[in-house]
Amino acid sequence: MHDITNASKRLNESLHLPVLVIIEPLLLPRTCILHVLRRELDELEILDMASVQGLDCTSARDVRLVMLSIADKPIGDPSVEDDLAFVAECCPNAATVVLSNHEDEPTVQAAMQRGVRGFISTSLPIEIAIAGLRLVLVGGAYRPLPVAGMNRIPDFEPPDARGLAPAYLMNEGARVAIDRSVTDLTPREQQVLAELELGLPNKLIAAKLGLSESTVKMHIQHIMRKCAAHNRTEAVLRWRGRLPAPSRDHVPGVALMPET
Repeated sequence: MHDITNASKRLNESLHLPVLVIIEPLLLPRTCILHVLRRELDELEILDMASVQGLDCTSARDVRLVMLSIADKPIGDPSVEDDLAFVAECCPNAATVVLSNHEDEPTVQAAMQRGVRGFISTSLPIEIAIAGLRLVLVGGAYRPLPVAGMNRIPDFEPPDARGLAPAYLMNEGARVAIDRSVTDLTPREQQVLAELELGLPNKLIAAKLGLSESTVKMHIQHIMRKCAAHNRTEAVLRWRGRLPAPSRDHVPGVALMPET
């Protein structure tokens, strides 16, 4: 009887959690994604389904994000457009993230123009994909750096290539420089940086650490300066060793974390 009561309580609690939905037709990748997200995003209820039609059963749930796998299909494929429209109709308050086997600039731009808030390429490391999902969940937008398809866009002149290394590559010299900068962070700055990594806005960081929002903003400014970062996302990526050393040009295409 006690076990039944506990099971009922857990079920009731799960029904009140915000929901993230994975839509992937293939069972094996869907199960793998489900397993990883349940481990990394335990503050959410993660649901999985083979098609968008399964969203009909979520009408009473607080769906925050729908991750739609489109595999090799182009964004303009009629079936993809229909699926995106169905997601928007069933979950009007949810952000949509596309999981694609492509990451060329025209495909990414086409997705963002259709209201997609996140574009995750299957070529990304899992930790970067998780960080992108967290960013979208707190109101930001995530997309790959516009590197892979630049030379294939007509009349496009790429900027200095030294500033365009992918966000998850870094040379040894840069790693040493970043390690040195992290050791210069105060204990409080390291605490704030850890909360930034979770994608938390200033207000929540302040509440969690018992600080004022102005104090949090001051710490973030110090962190960005010490990490030689232009924004919050870049500071986190540099701290995690996933951006190259700063160049003379700002690295384009990195989605910004919300400031508030």
